[in-house]
Amino acid sequence: MDRDAFKEALLQIMERKLHWAWPAFGSGLVPKSRLHLHLEQEYATYVRDFPVLIGHAYVCCPIPAVRQELAENLYEEETGGLSAGRPHPELFLEYPRGLGMDLERFERVALLPNAAAFRRVLDDTTQRGGWEAGAAVTTIFLEGTSYERGEVDAHAPKRPAPPLEEHPLVKHYGLSLEHLALTRAHRKVEGHHRAAAWRILLDHVQEPARRRVLAAMEQALAAWLLYRDDVAQACGLVRGQDGQPVLCADARLS
Repeated sequence: MDRDAFKEALLQIMERKLHWAWPAFGSGLVPKSRLHLHLEQEYATYVRDFPVLIGHAYVCCPIPAVRQELAENLYEEETGGLSAGRPHPELFLEYPRGLGMDLERFERVALLPNAAAFRRVLDDTTQRGGWEAGAAVTTIFLEGTSYERGEVDAHAPKRPAPPLEEHPLVKHYGLSLEHLALTRAHRKVEGHHRAAAWRILLDHVQEPARRRVLAAMEQALAAWLLYRDDVAQACGLVRGQDGQPVLCADARLS
């Protein structure tokens, strides 16, 4: 598999990183009383430990140029030293703090079954899958979106960046702008992180490892979709006949 075929295969995987329930979170359909379930699962599944996951790939990698890219990402995630001056997992907690949620819940999150399964995939890939797969699943899959093609092709649409006032948590749930610290931090560094992630994968993953990387990405995608199914169900969502999310009757009453 040559470099161009590898890139295209990665992009096609990322273009499938879409979940049927996501519009419900962006439109305010999920009741505020259940929104904490979504944030708790995101935090405990990978946000809290994202620097550790990148660290596993860093430790396993024998290539100085790649380690330098991973180290910069790790430094930013662990300290916020390039953007907001606070660790990104700590910045994430500003969302529930601003929404008036009980932050003690985030110290003792019980993962949903498929959330736990997704986390096992992440741990196994980053600890035992080789640095190439670990770097791909952390810097491309977890940090990336379905708009990754726009990161490597100037003619493709880039990830939307609407005004902060249009952020779903602000627009639909009343979050104050001051609590969007993580969103601001991401906008400061994400362009550089996306470019670095693609440099790592396309310039340093050699042909023998490429199919292994793609298999790890497919596994992560499959586990992520099931994880998001569990979150949707916990938040009271079902898939309507048109494929769009619908709120269950009991969830409307909560």
